[in-house]
Amino acid sequence: MVRYTLLRLLIFFGCLLFFWLVGLRRPDQQVYLLIASALASVALSYVLLRREREQFSAKIAERVERRTQARQSATVSDEDAEDAEDANDVEDVGDAKLDERRRDKP
Repeated sequence: MVRYTLLRLLIFFGCLLFFWLVGLRRPDQQVYLLIASALASVALSYVLLRREREQFSAKIAERVERRTQARQSATVSDEDAEDAEDANDVEDVGDAKLDERRRDKP
């Protein structure tokens, strides 16, 4: 991420220098200098930094996938715990009914 950002800034300042050398130097042309530099750097970054952008995107996708898997495993663990608790409750209810039957028998 840092490398990509630094490369984008380098391209922007390179475009800024290029347009300044071409002739956008006067104070009334400073806005045009910035706009032209920004637009040119966006276009150049899109073409020249494709590989870095794809690598960064792949890293983000891996992180999202790991987090999703961690959440799913945590959810499964919670569901297993609830199922086990429900099973224990059912056993407790069954034991209580058995105790009632034993008390009812003389």
